[in-house]
Amino acid sequence: MNARNIILVLLVLIFSLGIVFAQVAEEQTQAAPEAQTTVVQEDPVAPTEAKAITITPGEIFKDSGLWGYFILLTFIIGIVYAVVRYIQLYVREKIDAGKFYLKLKGYIKNDQIEEATKISESFKNTTLGFIFWSGLMVFKDARKSGKKGEELSRSVQNAFEEAVLQTVHKLDAGLFWFDLLAQICTYLGLLGTIWGLIQAFKALDVAAEADKNKELTRGIKTAIGTTAMGLIGAIPLTLIKGGLLVRAQNIINDIDEFSVKLINQINTSIKE
Repeated sequence: MNARNIILVLLVLIFSLGIVFAQVAEEQTQAAPEAQTTVVQEDPVAPTEAKAITITPGEIFKDSGLWGYFILLTFIIGIVYAVVRYIQLYVREKIDAGKFYLKLKGYIKNDQIEEATKISESFKNTTLGFIFWSGLMVFKDARKSGKKGEELSRSVQNAFEEAVLQTVHKLDAGLFWFDLLAQICTYLGLLGTIWGLIQAFKALDVAAEADKNKELTRGIKTAIGTTAMGLIGAIPLTLIKGGLLVRAQNIINDIDEFSVKLINQINTSIKE
């Protein structure tokens, strides 16, 4: 990860943490007036309607207590890294491999190697473009140096293989971090669950009789809330990793297919 990506990660992380703290402060502000509301005496004769109970992510986060902040921080780190990897795989690697190959094929068939090299150089920021450019540069220089036939073909083959080994592994490198962060979210949720249950059972043992139900409820809410928060963080990270892995694999497949086709086209031009 270069310096520009590190700066992007830090900026998004700071921005995300600011949103989290602002949301917590807003929830605390809204909770204060609710404590001052007066109790309205209900008519025992009038029928009461059952109200639907809704649970929001904010309530789950509030119930998870301190563990929720650790889970949320882990999730935010995963989202920031997902943005970085999305830019790398979807923005920087945006190229139509088929059209790119056909364009270079036409120049090679017409023995316009210089033009083909310049076109591939303009796409050198992509993995496929860099591989094609490396192979064509060696082809051009080797032919100028007087290499012919099998020797020239072997030089081109080696150049393509070296460029592939130099770049392809970077496409899916680091995607294991999403699995690790998802596991951390899950484990923190489980740890918070155990913590909440310990609090609940301890309340039954040491709390005053009037406070036992309240403390027991609080411990159970913490246990369930942290479990939910862990899953809420782990599931999206797992899905994100799957999507990025599919994209990386598609790029690698294109590189394998069209590199072989371009090498065959170059070998055909060498024989002619």
